[in-house]
Amino acid sequence: MATWIRGGAFSSFKEAEAPAANRVFGKQTPRIRAESAEDRSPATQFQKVPRVSVILPAYNARLWIYGAVSSILRQTYRDWELIVCDDGSTDDTADKVERLCAADRRLKLIRTSHAGIVSALNAAVSSSSGELLARMDADDLCHPLRLQLQVELLDNHPDVWLASCLVRCFPRRTLPEGMERYEQWLNSLILHEDIERDFFVESPFAHPSVMMRRAAFEAVGGYQNVPWPEDYDLWMRMRLHGARFAKVPQILFYWRDHRQRLTRTQERYSMRAFRALKTHYLRKDFLKDVDALQIWSAGYSGRNWARHLQQSGFTVLRFIDIDPGKIGTEVCGAPVVAPEELAQYRGDPLLVCIGVRGVRAQIRAFLSSIGWTEGKDYVCVA
Repeated sequence: MATWIRGGAFSSFKEAEAPAANRVFGKQTPRIRAESAEDRSPATQFQKVPRVSVILPAYNARLWIYGAVSSILRQTYRDWELIVCDDGSTDDTADKVERLCAADRRLKLIRTSHAGIVSALNAAVSSSSGELLARMDADDLCHPLRLQLQVELLDNHPDVWLASCLVRCFPRRTLPEGMERYEQWLNSLILHEDIERDFFVESPFAHPSVMMRRAAFEAVGGYQNVPWPEDYDLWMRMRLHGARFAKVPQILFYWRDHRQRLTRTQERYSMRAFRALKTHYLRKDFLKDVDALQIWSAGYSGRNWARHLQQSGFTVLRFIDIDPGKIGTEVCGAPVVAPEELAQYRGDPLLVCIGVRGVRAQIRAFLSSIGWTEGKDYVCVA
């Protein structure tokens, strides 16, 4: 059973209490603003429900929760509520949030028994009221303009279901090379067409950076307990329903990387789980009613995809590769052929299993030169 704690009494915070947020935002960032007399007036309290509900699940986040919440308090956009769901923390995360709630009625704390992120997300969404849902995590930080610019994007583009933004990972000195490459890739996808093109490469949004329409979220069934990433699964269902996506082309979200992140510790975020998710949705789209296909790359990525697809009931007809040492051989029971032979195999769906962005662009250029259409004749995966 969820327990409510609503913000109430007025108090203020000192800038020194949030050193991490200050280091990211700099000296010009607005100071944390507690409720004003106008905020607490009966007219303000009962005039309307907040337009934006910020959804923040937290579990044992005592080290970072203050910075995350204070970065929402700093937002230039004021028409929001922040729902923090403490997922049965064994530290004092909930107590810290409770003290923050005392400063601002827009902050609400829900306490639940530990059931995982999907349960916490759904509990927070169920307790929210805004027509727009913005995600936030307990260990991350937002630029003060994040909510304002994402609301403006959605208002200016009513056909867009979900808006994200550019991200900056930190701390930089310990950031793995793979995470830095992922950040660069994420920030290269801004327009819907770019996002759609790479949808099966990797999740095109940092989950806690998104703002989405509640109506769209509910139309596709919200967050679901699945054996793969719950956010990527949600984006995939939105895509199948014809959603359009976009990003504010500015860095508005600061994404903390550390060893305790769920993506580092849970099987549902493993490469195997990502491949299972992509295969599940490829079956509903590009590979619908298909039982045989060809794969570009007889290397590590292509072989892993081939084994997974064969275990999932697909037949791999052939591999395409440029390596003279592989051409003419067999891999995973299928022949390896040169790209120049592709013209005779156009009717067979092609998965381009290349993880290197520059090489992927070269393959796209080659396929375009021979008249192949992305999304119809081939799809890029990683």
